[in-house]
Amino acid sequence: MKRLFPLHSGRTLITHLLTAQTPAEFIAEARGGEADGADAIAVELYDMKPEFRNRESFEKILHAINLPFMFILYRNDKWELGSEDNKRQEILLAAAEAGAGMIDVVGDCFDPSPDECTHNSSAIEKQIRLIERIHQTGSQVLMSSHPMRAMASDEVLAQLKSFEQRGADVVKLVAKADTEEEFAESVQTTMRLHRELKTPFIHLCSGKFATIQRFLGTKLGVAITFGVHQYHTQYSYAQPKISAFKTVQANICWDFKQIFSEKGSQE
Repeated sequence: MKRLFPLHSGRTLITHLLTAQTPAEFIAEARGGEADGADAIAVELYDMKPEFRNRESFEKILHAINLPFMFILYRNDKWELGSEDNKRQEILLAAAEAGAGMIDVVGDCFDPSPDECTHNSSAIEKQIRLIERIHQTGSQVLMSSHPMRAMASDEVLAQLKSFEQRGADVVKLVAKADTEEEFAESVQTTMRLHRELKTPFIHLCSGKFATIQRFLGTKLGVAITFGVHQYHTQYSYAQPKISAFKTVQANICWDFKQIFSEKGSQE
């Protein structure tokens, strides 16, 4: 039976983000996240050696850790695929068939576009069919985008609503916050997404305010966030540690959902 992401648990799922080259390395790193108390594992396949990109290897990884797994393969592949979207999706479908709980589909899949969000009707139709294929395996779908620029809340909301309409179970956007004004806008945006989106969402920022924005997101309605077990010289992950996220969750006894529950009780 697949381990799915408990998207309606009422809290942000702290997800261990990692990559490696072999199944044994993936398992060892994932065990570190599990020991830290991660709620799930997010496996990026860009550095996985081609000979291991198959259902058998994926099953070994999935069976070794008792947590939900997300599988990711973007266009930054180090080995063979590059921008070949169709081939990348076949590998991700193999992961879904192996038992992955969630598969990441980038928002400009089949049509590389600004802000990783295609508006091409043919590409969108192909995405919808891909999402349906993934759902047929029993897996959930995350539709993601990484504009990596400062964005107004109207822009973010419009893009994520377009992802909602394509059938994803979770929608994601990574913007950027390098100034006080951009950080303030990012906080407002996260709260607005919680109010106005029907679908669980991930709203993150890179930039100078990335860490505090990600910590606050765990209290403002973000469904999933990403942390690391440890920092490696060969990989550039700069997300906060899982242990830091767990400390924030345990010690800030407030979140945005309280405002809505209190408002509802007063009406």
